Amino acid sequence: MTDALAAVAAALDGAPRVAVYCHVRPDADTLGSGLALARVLRARGAEVSVSHPGPDLPSGIDGLAGADGFSAPIDAEVAVAVDCASAERLAGLEDSFRAHPVRVVIDHHATNGGFGTVDLIDAAANSTTELVLAVIDALGAELDAETADCLYAGLVTDTGSFRWASPAGHRMAARLLDAGAHGRELTRELLDSHPRAWFPMVAAVLGSATAVPEAFGGRGAVYAVCRAVDRGPLGWDAAESLIDLLRTADDCEVAALFKESDGGEWSASLRARTDVDVSALARGFGGGGHRLAAGYSAIGTAEDVVAAFLART
Repeated sequence: MTDALAAVAAALDGAPRVAVYCHVRPDADTLGSGLALARVLRARGAEVSVSHPGPDLPSGIDGLAGADGFSAPIDAEVAVAVDCASAERLAGLEDSFRAHPVRVVIDHHATNGGFGTVDLIDAAANSTTELVLAVIDALGAELDAETADCLYAGLVTDTGSFRWASPAGHRMAARLLDAGAHGRELTRELLDSHPRAWFPMVAAVLGSATAVPEAFGGRGAVYAVCRAVDRGPLGWDAAESLIDLLRTADDCEVAALFKESDGGEWSASLRARTDVDVSALARGFGGGGHRLAAGYSAIGTAEDVVAAFLART
C-alpha cells in the first residue's frame, strides 16, 4: 500500500495534463473521486479532464463542485481510472484510457486484479474516495471544503450512510466535516431525497420480492425485479437503493435486485448479510465487487436472468 501510494503520487506530481476516468453508470464514489482529484491537480497547475461513459449522472450529484464540467478525455501524459473494478467498467472509454503511456488505477474493489501501469487497490478501504484522500495527502495538497464535499459523497454512499463503515471511515468523515464538508446536506440529497414517482416504483419492485429458502445451502435468498416500465419517468439510477431494502430480510442471507435498462440490458446487484462471498458469484457472470456487495450485467428476459442467478445459488 505504501509503495503503491508513493508510485501514484509520483506519477501525478508535476504531470502537466491528466485525464480522469469514471465508470459506466456512475455513482457518487467514482464521481466524487474524479472531481476531488481533478480539483487538487488543477490547483497544482495541471490541465485535467473528468469523463464518464454515461448514461446521465445520478441524482444528487449536481451540488458537487465541478459536476457541470464533465467532458471528453483530453490527450494527457497520465490517465487515472477511479473506482473501476475492471477496464470493462470504462465501457466506451476503455480504448481512450489504454492509449495513455501512464495509466493509474485507484480502486477499492476486491476483484480488481489491476489494469494500469500503476495500481493503487485496497479492498479494505471504505470507498475509493478514501484512497483519493490518501493520494491528496501524499501530494501534500490542501483539502478545501469543496474537495471535502466530493470525498464525503463517495464515503457516505459506499458505506450506506456509515452502517458498515470501518473506524477509518468514521475518522475520515470527521476530518472531512472539519474541513467544511456539508455532511447533512449531502446525505439528504444523495440518500434521502426522492421524487414522488419513486414510491409507486418501490411498491411494484418490492411487491415482486420472492424468497428462495433453499438457496445457498438453506441460508436463503430473496430477489426482486425492476423492469424499465416500473421506473416510469424516472432515470436509470432510481432503483439503485432498493437492494438495501431487500437485504433487510432477516431470513435470507443473500439479496439480489435485477434492474432493466431502457435498452433491455440488466444490471444485477447482490448483497450478503453476513459471510457469503457474493463477489465470487458475480465473477462467474463477468462482474465483480466486494465480498458482501457485488454486481454484474446480463442480457435476456427477466425470467432468463433470474433463472441463471438461481442456478448458481
